[in-house]
Amino acid sequence: MPLRVGITGGIGSGKTYVCQLIRHLGYPVFHSDEEARAITESNNLVVEAIKKHFGKNIYIHGKLNRQEVARIVFSDPQQLAKLNAIVHPAVAKSFESWCSKHSNSPLVFKEAAILFETGLYKELDKNILVTAPLDIRIQRVMERDKVTPDEVVARIANQMNDEEKVRLADFTILNDNQNLVLPQVLKIVRELIELV
Repeated sequence: MPLRVGITGGIGSGKTYVCQLIRHLGYPVFHSDEEARAITESNNLVVEAIKKHFGKNIYIHGKLNRQEVARIVFSDPQQLAKLNAIVHPAVAKSFESWCSKHSNSPLVFKEAAILFETGLYKELDKNILVTAPLDIRIQRVMERDKVTPDEVVARIANQMNDEEKVRLADFTILNDNQNLVLPQVLKIVRELIELV
């Protein structure tokens, strides 16, 4: 049974980059957000539940109107909680079957943006938090998503702050454009392998 390790971090922290490094080291990484995106268009039960809650027009030609969903859920925590309640159980089920396929690996990693917010971290053996200074995160997301600073700040406001996350994390990686990330990843992986 592989050790299950969560990877999380606020928007723009660089968790995708950390996941790429881990994959290059030969360990499988499950991307919860990508899986959730796929499930909202391929899992009929999820699609029907989203339509029932948000209205049939939330889908355009079989594709979820993500901009409209984001507009609704990022300004209303109750709507966000409802969406998560529809999607997360299906993602959890998908993760379980994915873990079975990777049972020969000593470590498996589960990347999720809101690992701590949802309590999903409790279902994993260890958790890694990727952090970066706020100004760097805002700059990264503005460049990546072509959005305004205010839009980035609004998204960040919906996530738990790093101080709270640090208390829940077993390991922290600082991705501040000054400290090298690879040595931090290698050190954590070595420590995790010792636990197996």
